[in-house]
Amino acid sequence: MTQDPTTAAAYLRRLTDLTDRLTARLERETDAFASRRPQDVAADLAETQELANAYRRETAQVKANPGLISAAPAADRTALIRATEAFEAALAIHARTVEAARSISEGLVRAIAQEVAGARALGTGYGSGGQAYAGDSRAVTLNRTA
Repeated sequence: MTQDPTTAAAYLRRLTDLTDRLTARLERETDAFASRRPQDVAADLAETQELANAYRRETAQVKANPGLISAAPAADRTALIRATEAFEAALAIHARTVEAARSISEGLVRAIAQEVAGARALGTGYGSGGQAYAGDSRAVTLNRTA
C-alpha cells in the first residue's frame, strides 16, 4: 500500500526524529560510561528501552510495508538514511563501551573475591602440637557473569 506524499513524508519525519532521539540517548549513555557515571544510565534506562522498542516497531513496520515511505520526497528519505547511519555508528560505540564497562566490573569482582579468599587462607596452618588451625569455614562464591 503506497501512501500519498504528504502522509509518507510525515511518517518518515517521525521515524527520523525517533532515530535522532535514540541516537542522542545512546551518545549520552556512552558519555556517562566514559565519565564513570553508570548511575546516570540506570536512571534513564526505562526511557531508553521505550525509545528502542518504538524504533524496533516502526522499522519493522516499514520493512513489512515499504510503501509507507516510498512516496515521501527524496530529501526526507535521505535524512532518514543519514539518521540511521549516525544511529548505527553510535550503537557500535555504545556496545563497545558497555562491553568494556562489563569487563571492568567483572575484573573488579574477581579481584575482590581472590583477595578475600587469600586473606582467609592466611589464618590456616599447623600449630606447635601438630594440630591444624581452624580456618574460616565460610565459602566465597564467584559468579563469572555480570
